[in-house]
Order: sequence, then C-alpha cells, then structure tokens
Amino acid sequence: GHLYPKQMNVYGDMGNIITLKYRLESRGMGFRYFAVDSLKEMKRVNLDIVIGGGGQDSNQDTVQSDIIKNSEILIQECNDGLVGLMICGMYQLLGNEFVTSEGSVIKGAGLLDIDTVAGRERLIGNVVVDSSFGELVGFENHSGKTYLGDHVESLGRVVKGAGNNGEDGTEGVVYKNFFGSYMHGPLLAKNPRLADELIKRSILRKYNNVKLSGLDDALEYAAHKIAKGRPR
Repeated sequence: GHLYPKQMNVYGDMGNIITLKYRLESRGMGFRYFAVDSLKEMKRVNLDIVIGGGGQDSNQDTVQSDIIKNSEILIQECNDGLVGLMICGMYQLLGNEFVTSEGSVIKGAGLLDIDTVAGRERLIGNVVVDSSFGELVGFENHSGKTYLGDHVESLGRVVKGAGNNGEDGTEGVVYKNFFGSYMHGPLLAKNPRLADELIKRSILRKYNNVKLSGLDDALEYAAHKIAKGRPR
C-alpha cells in the first residue's frame, strides 16, 4: 500500500515500492499495488506492507487532517503487525507532534513516540548509518529535528551526516514492524538487506515461516558503495 501517493511523493520515494516489487517478483512472488488516499481505505484491503514518502508543506496539511481523523486505523494495523516504511514527511506525521518555527503545534498520528521541531537550518547531504540491518546509505534533506521517545528505538547510529536531529547521533526509528527514516535515495534501492527485512517481516506475519532465496545484488551494492563514497 502506498500512503497518499499524490501528495507525498516528491523526492523519488516511489523507488522504494519499485524495489520491493522487483525483489518479490524476482523470487516468483506476487505483487499488487494499492494507492491509499485516505486511511479509511485500509479497511477494505488486506495490506502486507505500507510505504509513505515526503511531500510539500502545502500537501502535508491535507494529509495531516486525514491522519488525525483516522489515526486509530493505522495504529491498530501497526499493533496487528503490519509492516511499514515511512520516509521524511510521513515519518514526522506519524509522530506525536511537530512544532513549527512560529511555535505552533501540529498534532501527529501518535503511532511513533517521536517529536519533531522545526530547525533553523536544513540538514542536507549524504548519510551513512550503522544499523542492525547492515550499513545503510541515503540522502537527507530536512529542516525538522526529530527526537525519539522511550518507546521506540533508532534505526541506526550516524556515521556520516546529521540523522534525526544532528545532535544525538540517531537516524530513523523502529517500532514493532514500522520503520521511519530521513534517508531518500531511494532508501531500499541502495540497501537491499533492509528491503528484504521488510519482505521477511510481512511474510512471517502472514505465514509464520519465512526463507528468502538469495538474489544477485551486485548492482545494488555498487550503487551503495558509490553513495557511501560521496562527500557530505
């Protein structure tokens, strides 16, 4: 399922869905795409993975309204084991709140125990992260500074770049089967091990058993190596 594809898809994060499609079909598995324009639509489809990306501030206002109205649907799905990957804007919107530079508080879904405040400077550049899912690379471009609460873990520790806030060395979040990150790239295309982690978790949830066949990831890791070597 692709959350708000019209409003939250300005940084090429559709590539994460394309990556999952490729890795599933290369193993002989089926793939179906669902555009989720409102969380209410999640009631009529049985999703295995949901993906969300970044968007313009004007679009996020519309999305935030729907999220607040229907957040319990997504929270229940998460509690039931749904697998999710939220990038940048959607990562922020699923948190507790976002405090703007003017001091206004924008309420989030409350699914992720994170809080975001508007920073004075944009955090832009290549990122390298050490994680439980291998070394991750990506590109960040955000002014929001996100801080993790007690009920979530970071996706990894920053080796190069700013990460969540440029202060505490964390990048992204992991809560149950939901992942959040500021890394564009798209993230999964250059980090096949993380892509397979999402697939494994979705299969395990459905069938209680999983064993993925290996794929030739030479091109993916070549792209990973190039991204890692780029200057900040």
